[in-house]
Amino acid sequence: MKPCDQNIKATLKIVDDMIKLATRGDTDREDTGCGILYGIILDSAYKIKKLAEEEKEAHIKKGWWDKNQ
Repeated sequence: MKPCDQNIKATLKIVDDMIKLATRGDTDREDTGCGILYGIILDSAYKIKKLAEEEKEAHIKKGWWDKNQ
């Protein structure tokens, strides 16, 4: 796998971790400030995920992406 593809794959992993953290954090929160924080994390994660998935698709179309990864 090319380094640029490895970076996209790592980005998608980070985003999944962000989504899990924001979901858990929102469940455990005790005030509105935390709700705002986790809402921003979740919103940002979904925006980044969309961009990373679009870039992954572009790499697949170019034949760069190892489909076994």
